[in-house]
Formats: sequence, C-alpha cells, structure tokens
Amino acid sequence: MNGSTAARRPTAVGWPNTPLRSRVERSSAGVGWSGLGWPASDIREAPAVPSTGESEELTPDEEDAVPDKGSRPPVSVVGSPALEVSQERIRNVLDGALVSRETSAGPGIAEQEMDTPIMREAAQAVRVLNRARTSAFPRPTKRRVITVANQKGGVGKTTSTVNLAVAFALHGLRVLVVDLDPQGNASTGLGVNHAVGVPSSYEVLVEGASLAETAVPVEQAPNLWCVPATIDLAGAEIELVSVVARETRLRTAIAAFHGQVDYILVDCPPSLGLLTVNALVAGDEVFIPIQCEYYALEGLGQLLRNIELIQAHLNNELRLSTILLTMYDGRTKLADQVAQEVRNHFGDAVLDVVIPRSVRVSEAPGYGLSVMMYDPGSRGALTYLEAAREIAERGAAGTGPAAGSGTEESA
Repeated sequence: MNGSTAARRPTAVGWPNTPLRSRVERSSAGVGWSGLGWPASDIREAPAVPSTGESEELTPDEEDAVPDKGSRPPVSVVGSPALEVSQERIRNVLDGALVSRETSAGPGIAEQEMDTPIMREAAQAVRVLNRARTSAFPRPTKRRVITVANQKGGVGKTTSTVNLAVAFALHGLRVLVVDLDPQGNASTGLGVNHAVGVPSSYEVLVEGASLAETAVPVEQAPNLWCVPATIDLAGAEIELVSVVARETRLRTAIAAFHGQVDYILVDCPPSLGLLTVNALVAGDEVFIPIQCEYYALEGLGQLLRNIELIQAHLNNELRLSTILLTMYDGRTKLADQVAQEVRNHFGDAVLDVVIPRSVRVSEAPGYGLSVMMYDPGSRGALTYLEAAREIAERGAAGTGPAAGSGTEESA
C-alpha cells in the first residue's frame, strides 16, 4: 500500500470518526440500552489492516482446516486485554467442536490410521450424521416454540434455522420449521417445494389452514417437517390489516397443532412487520443470530424494543433465550470486539459456540441442502452441531435467562 492510499483510509476499521457508542445509543433510543458500542479511543487505536488487493474470501481448505494450536500466532489486541481473553475463549470453543482422534476412532481402528485429514473429516462426518443413532440430544420437558428474528438481513437467521433444525432431527428430536419469509429461503435450504400454489404459511395466516395440512416431511432428516413459504406471503401483511386479532393468527395455529414435536422453529423475514409480530406473539423464546460486524449491532435496539412491547401487550411469556454469534472471522479484531460486547451485555443468553465464516455453509443452499448434509465433515457443520447440542442441553436443564427477561434492563 503506498502512502497516498494509506492517507485516504478513513479510520482503522473504516467507520466515521463519530464515537461509536453514541451512534448505537441513538439507534436504540427509548430502550435505555447503551451497552453495545466501543469508545472512540479504542477504535482509533486499532491498527489499519493493509490491503493486498486480493479477495479475502476463505477458500474451502482455509476455512475447514483443523487449527494447529502450536503454530497459531500470539493474540495481540492493542490496549485491551479483555479482547485477548475473548479471542482465546472463542478459539478454544471452535477447537473443542472438532472431533479428537482419541474419541472419534471406533473400536479396531488404530490411532495412527486416524492421523490423516481424510480420516479426521470422515470421523467428524460420522459424528454429525449420526447414522447409527448412537447420539441423542436431551428432549425438552415441553414443546419449545422458538422465533428466529433479526430485522437486519444477512446475519444468518435462515441458515441457523435450517442447520439447527437438521442437527436436532439427526440426533433424535422431532422438529417443525415454519417459514414466514416470503423469499422462502428456509424452504429452499430444506429442499422443500415452495412454488406458487403449494399449501404454505400464507394459507395458515390468511385463510386459517392448520399446520398439519401444510407441513411436509423433509427428506434430509427423520422426524423433520416444514411449513413452506411462497411469494404469496408478500401480500399477507396487507391482507391481514382488516382481520380481527391479526397478531395472533400464528399462535392460534400452533396452539391447535397436536403433532408430537419437540421444537417449532419460526424463521422470520428481515423486518419488524406484521409477519415478525405474529412470530413473536406465537413464540415462547426469541433466538437472535448476530453477525460479528458492526451493522448487525446498530439496529438491535429496535428489535429489543419490539420484544418488550410484545411482552407488555401481547405475549408476557416471551423471553430472549438465545443469541448466536455468526460469521465469525478470527483474522479480524472487529469480530472479537463484537463478540466481547455482545457477551458483556447479554451474558448467559449468548451461546459459547460461535459460527465461523464458511464457504461450505454458503454453498449448501444452492443444492437444496443444509450444510449438515452437504458437507458433514466441515467446520460449519460441526459448529452448528455443537450449537444445537448446547441449545438442547440448556432447554432440558432449564438454564439460561429467567422467563420474561427480554433484555438486560428488564431483567
């Protein structure tokens, strides 16, 4: 990078000089929430990352390679020892998601035979797919209805919904996915037909159809069903304006559904409109995926405000139970800053597992598959498996934020 180019860089991470904390406070006005943000001094001290002029997209070999703890460069975060702790914690969790040679090798397989990348990946795939059904997640004491919401697009809502649902189903749980996004991406990821005219969540919300009539089995895993979404949903919000109790249409349908399922996952559109309100009113829990980048945090205050309003007026049993950090890139200090701030603010609601950036995860929907089936030995599949396990164990143990604790302030 030449001198003139360096002089034109705005700040270390490409943001304006406006203090970040004040910008986030303005975006969450009315919530009394100012925890997400960093002092401007912290941001300006971060060294600029020189551009090589090449694409920073990870290759499949880079993103799925098993990390070598001995060869990893030392963590160095300027002026913030807490970031070092956060970064090391995340790396330890990611390392722990990978199958060790000692535990993954079956009887009769010599340890030296597992000491190859192909054998390690095969063992990891066996663990994810669970063909022999030797691994089972604990069942919840009652059916859990989880709304996956974030009005910011591209943070991993649909990807998380699809992969968590398949992980649950592969490990002994019964799951129903309700696709409420008119784009129908969750239906695509599960390989379910969502062409115009297919019975879908539109019929459930507008015409009063039952979930049993519209749910179809998903071939990727046993005991997994999906209520698809069609483009008709795009007009549902307008059609529901004059309907009595329009905010509770989905809750009524779920209450009338007597299918034996352990989890109902509702995938919301990237907005805070009537479809998302229906999902929040119907849910017992809110699951928020947060991308490890600044824009994913900026509008989070409004989502929390909406959750509080739903709690106060429409569903007092709703609680923010789970936050999942997605698209984590360990090569950037920004990802560690976001992870640290989110953990500081939301505490135990944040899963220990983080989802790294993964080419495999991005490729899978193009084949109508989840990453669990597309490349079960990849790091993306392994981390989603561990995230699903953590959610299931928390639900069975009754741990996590207390009921009704939508945000830190309302706890």
